[in-house]
Amino acid sequence: MSSGRVSRHARIRMIAAVATVCALSAAPLAPQAVAADTPSHSETYRPQFHFTPDKNWMNDPNGLVYFKGEYHLFYQYNPGGNSWGDMSWGHAVSKDLVHWKELPLALSHDDNEMVFSGSAVVDRDNTTGFGTKKNPAMVAIYTSSNKATGVQAQSLAYSTDRGRTWTKYQGNPVIDIGSKDFRDPKVQWYAPTKSWLMTVSMSAEHKVRFYSSKNLKDWKLQSEFGPAGATGGVWECPDLFPLAVDGDKKKIKWVLVVNINPGGIAGGSAAQYFVGDFDGKKFTADDKGAYTPPTGMVMQDFEGSDFGTWTTTGTAFGQAPAAGAVDGQGTVDGFDGKGLANSFHSGDATTGTLTSPSFTVDGKYLNFKVGGGRHPHVDGTVMEQGDPPAGTVLADFEGGTYGDWTTTGDAFGTAPATGTLNNQQEVSGFLGDGLVNSFLDGDTTTGTLTSPEFTVDKDYVNFLVGGGNHPAGSDNPTAVELLVDGKVVRSATGRDGEALNWASWDVKDLAGKKAQIKIVDDNSGGWGHLNVDHIMLSDAQARPVSQETSVNLIVDGKVVQSATGSNSETLDWASFDMRSYAGKEAQIQIVDMNTAGWGHLLADRFTAADTAAKSVVQRADWADYGKDYYAAVSWEGVPDGKRYMIGWMNNWDYSGAVPTTPWRGAQSIPREMTLRTVDGRIRLTSRPVDSVTSLRHKRPATAAGVTVKNTSKTLIGPAAQGKALDIEATFSLKDAARFGLKVRTGAGGEETVIGYDATTQELYVDRAHSGAVDFNSTFPGVQTAPLKAKNGKVKLRILVDWSSVEVFGGSGEAVITDQIFPDPASQGVQIFAENGSVKLDQAVVWHLDSYRD
Repeated sequence: MSSGRVSRHARIRMIAAVATVCALSAAPLAPQAVAADTPSHSETYRPQFHFTPDKNWMNDPNGLVYFKGEYHLFYQYNPGGNSWGDMSWGHAVSKDLVHWKELPLALSHDDNEMVFSGSAVVDRDNTTGFGTKKNPAMVAIYTSSNKATGVQAQSLAYSTDRGRTWTKYQGNPVIDIGSKDFRDPKVQWYAPTKSWLMTVSMSAEHKVRFYSSKNLKDWKLQSEFGPAGATGGVWECPDLFPLAVDGDKKKIKWVLVVNINPGGIAGGSAAQYFVGDFDGKKFTADDKGAYTPPTGMVMQDFEGSDFGTWTTTGTAFGQAPAAGAVDGQGTVDGFDGKGLANSFHSGDATTGTLTSPSFTVDGKYLNFKVGGGRHPHVDGTVMEQGDPPAGTVLADFEGGTYGDWTTTGDAFGTAPATGTLNNQQEVSGFLGDGLVNSFLDGDTTTGTLTSPEFTVDKDYVNFLVGGGNHPAGSDNPTAVELLVDGKVVRSATGRDGEALNWASWDVKDLAGKKAQIKIVDDNSGGWGHLNVDHIMLSDAQARPVSQETSVNLIVDGKVVQSATGSNSETLDWASFDMRSYAGKEAQIQIVDMNTAGWGHLLADRFTAADTAAKSVVQRADWADYGKDYYAAVSWEGVPDGKRYMIGWMNNWDYSGAVPTTPWRGAQSIPREMTLRTVDGRIRLTSRPVDSVTSLRHKRPATAAGVTVKNTSKTLIGPAAQGKALDIEATFSLKDAARFGLKVRTGAGGEETVIGYDATTQELYVDRAHSGAVDFNSTFPGVQTAPLKAKNGKVKLRILVDWSSVEVFGGSGEAVITDQIFPDPASQGVQIFAENGSVKLDQAVVWHLDSYRD
C-alpha cells in the first residue's frame, strides 16, 4: 500500500535532493467555512460527489467488497490528523457507489502495527471458521507494518456484523517473509481450484506474487510476475481480474493492475496495467513485441574519444564520454554503442554542464536517451548563486545570538548554528557563518523562533530555506510563516534536503502593514527540522539556484523543453517536439546541478527524426493518464458480474501539501471497467458508474451546432456555469489544431483547459492556471493521453467537482484525472479553438448535487 511507500521513501528522501526547495503559498490560504472540528461539507475545496471523510487524512482505497446490498469502501486513514500517519482503515458504505455513508473506524493501528492496504472478501463457505454458512464472515486481508522493525507481513481481521466491528486474527501474520517491501494483498475466490487467490506486491523488486490458500490462513506461493513495463518507482496495490473482450464472454482476458510511484505517465503516482492470461497459478502478459525507435540523423552519440564540439563546465561530466558506469556507480545500461554522457564523475557531489554547439532546427522531433536522477528543471532558477538582491536584511544570524528574536521549545537552541549539526547530513547554501538549524539534538526536538514586528515596505520577502517538507497547515509543520495581525498570510517549507535555496513572497498587497516572521518546527519525525538564513525585504525577487539533473532544449537563450531521469541507471528514450521552433537556432544542454542523492544524469544518442521516440513509460498501458489516480483497485462480489474500480485522487508528489482542511484526500468516481479492441489492440477502458446520473438536475443546459474559430466563447450561458457538473460533448474536426472546453473559468485568467490536439492526436488537461497551483512545483502543467478521433469526431465526458476534473475520451480508452483548486467564484464554461475552427455538434451540461443530499 502506498503508505508503505511513504515509510520507504522517507528513507530515500534522506539521501535525495529535489529540484525545488520550497513550496510557497503566494496568497493566503483559502478561507474555510467552519472550524476543523465541525465539518460542514461546504468548505472551499470540498468535493460534492467524490467521497471524502469528514476530517483527517485519507489515501488508498482498501477492502472493496459487496455484501448484503452494500458496497464497502475501506481506506487508508489517519484517525488523529490531516497528514499521513498511524495508518488504519476508515470505512464507508453505499448502495449505489455514489451516495456514501461514513462509518466509524474499522481497523485501527495499535502499539505494534499500522494497518496498511489490503482487501476484503466474504467467506461464504466459512473456510476460516470465523463465521457460519448462514452468517458468513467478512474477512479483511491487510498488510501489518511492524512499528518497531518496519517489516511488512500479511494479516487477517474478521467481522460477523456486516463490517461494523472487527477482530484481528490471533494467528497473525499469515504470511511473513521478513521483507520491508511486501504489501497490499488483493484476495479473491478462484472457483476453478476452489481456493483463495492472493495477488501481492514485492514493491521494491517490481514484482507481483501470487499465493493460494484453502482457508485464508495457510498460503502457498504459486508464481511471480515482473519486472515488466514501467519500473521507475515502487510497485504497489496490485489487482487481478478477468474481463470479456468486446463483451464476448467466450473471449476472456485477465487484467493485472500494478500501481507505480514515482514513474507514472504524468509524473509521480499512476495506475499501470497488463493484459494477459492467468491459468490459476501464473499470469502471462500479452507480448507487445520489441520496440524499434524512429530512425533519423544522429547529432551526438558520444562514441568518440572526446566530446567533440560540445563544451563542458564543472567536473561532473569528466573530459570524455564514459564507457558505461564510472567509479563508485552501479551498473549503467540502456545506452547505445560504447559511450554515453555520465555526470557521476567523482560521485553525486560534482556539478557541471555539457552543451552542444548552436544548430538550426529543421527536424520535427529530437529523440534521445536519458537516465540518472529525477530532478526536473524549474523555470526561474539560475545556475549559480549570486549576491542577494539589494534590500533590508531582517536577520542574517551572524551575530552569535538570535538578538531580539524569541524562541520557544528546544529545537533552535540559544544561538544560531554555524553549519551542519551532529549526525546531520551536510548543510549547504547558507550565507556567511551562521543560520537557523532546528536539527539540534536531532529531529525529535520542536519549537518556534519569532522575529520582532517590522513594517512591510518593499515588494518581496526573500529568504533561504531548506530542511523538512511539512507545510504550514499540516498537523506537524516545519515552516517559515509570515504573520499579519497574528494570522499566517504566507508560508514556505523545505523539500526534504539539507541544501538551502532562495524562496520569495510577493507582499505588494501587504504594503505598510506590521508583520512578523515565525519559523516553526513542530515535527519530531523524519525530516522534522528546518534550515533558514538571510531573511530580507527587497524590491527584487531572489531567484533560487538550480538543483536539476536534466536535458534542456535552449531556444533564444531560454529553456523551452526539458527532460530528467527517473532515479535509475537505465537509460530510456525521451523526445522533444521541435515543430514550433523550425528555422530557429537552438542548443542542447545536459545539466547536473545537484549534489545529493541521484545527483547525476546520463544521456545518449541525440537524433533528429520525423517521429517521436517513446519511452518505456509511454509504451506501457495506463488506466488513467492524469496526475491524480493512484492505488486503483476493484470491488469483489459485485452481483451483476461487472468490474467497478476506484482510485485515490491524489499524487504522492504533493499529497501532503494540497490546500484542504479539515480533510485531506478524496477518492475518484467509481468506474465501470471493460476490455475493448481499440486500434487493433485490447485496451482497458472505463466510464463513470451509471448511478452518477442520479445526482443530475432534471433540466440540463444544451448547445448544438456551434462553430468557433481562433477564440474562446462562453458555452450556453449562465445555465452551464457551476462548480459540480457532468458534461457530455461531441466535436466534429475541422481545421483547428487544438480545441475543447475550458471549465471553472473566472477572474484573473483562472481556467482548467480540457482539449484535443488534432496534430498529436492527444486528449489533454492543462491546469497551469486552475487556481492554487503553487504549493508544489510538480502540480501545474499539462497531462496528455493518446486518443484518435472516430469518424472525424471526438467525444468527451467530463465530471467537474469543486476540486477535480475527470475526463473520459472516446470509448473510455483515454482518461485524465486531475485535482484543481480554483476560486469558488470561477464557475464559467467556455468552448475554444486554436489555429483554425471546430464545430461543437452538441454539448449537454448537467448540474450535480452532493452525494450527501
